[in-house]
Amino acid sequence: MTSKNVMSRLFVLSSVGFGGYLTGTYLERRKLLWRTDYVNTGKVEERFCSKPGLPIFGTVSAATPIPAESQSSALVNVSRVGQIMKYGFPGLDNVRSFDDYVLSYDRRTRVAHWVFEHLTPQSVKHNDAVDRAKSDFKADESVHPFFRSLNTDYKGSGFDRGHLAAAGNHRMKQKHCDQTFFLTNMAPQVGVGFNRDKWNHLERHVRKLTKQYPNVYCCTGPLYLPRRGDDGKLYVKYQVIGSNNVAVPTHFYKIVVMETTDGRLEMESYVLPNQKIDDGTPLSMFQVPPETVERAAGLLFFDKIARNKLAKINGKKV
Repeated sequence: MTSKNVMSRLFVLSSVGFGGYLTGTYLERRKLLWRTDYVNTGKVEERFCSKPGLPIFGTVSAATPIPAESQSSALVNVSRVGQIMKYGFPGLDNVRSFDDYVLSYDRRTRVAHWVFEHLTPQSVKHNDAVDRAKSDFKADESVHPFFRSLNTDYKGSGFDRGHLAAAGNHRMKQKHCDQTFFLTNMAPQVGVGFNRDKWNHLERHVRKLTKQYPNVYCCTGPLYLPRRGDDGKLYVKYQVIGSNNVAVPTHFYKIVVMETTDGRLEMESYVLPNQKIDDGTPLSMFQVPPETVERAAGLLFFDKIARNKLAKINGKKV
């Protein structure tokens, strides 16, 4: 066989292989994406989808497994996440979605970076069918055992298992209330004077906002703020509890966005120290500019909203 014939055959084989590769890539991208349109009727939409070569941002996973045969449940959950996170994710590190709230979990501290909720008059309305006394604190098994917090970590620590997404904000179903008792939604909080008092006052204040606003979006999380040592230098120092070294935050924040009936947006921003607070101290004393919290937390809150589009921040016109 002449060298000319050999080269011709190699050229044909390489052309066939490359053509097959292009065809396979095209068919892979041209897949069917099923999407239910809640406004109109359900339909199948055919379009190209992007295929990134490497994973981007952080991991997103469902905290509660969704059965493969239950497509409608999956779509409802995705739709609810879209409602809750309407104005943007503060971050995308280990995001976990529950039926009625979304959180980002910090595997190093065993406490969430942030927890997001969407409150409405219906979701916070008293419901005789929902009883928080029936809910049990439980470890979140969607988290790797190396990075979980456990009930034993809190036992004898002197700290409460403080809710970030408050149980009282999720009264439409018993399951919604139950899911707020996952330990991924907890942080060590001082009990008397804070979790059971001033922090509870702030949670009730946020719920009362639904009497004035049809939609309230609430982001809650921990802060680990520096303190000045005896040598005059600043140090970030916090206690850890239990065999899993669950971090005890020095402070907690809440950033709240309220939608008015005519579409205007208002914001309130709070930072409370994780310590006993005098019961007579008004909540307004803990209001801070949202930029202060963002710098301290390393997160951007409600980044889909331009601050100059807000009607009010902490009760003052922008």
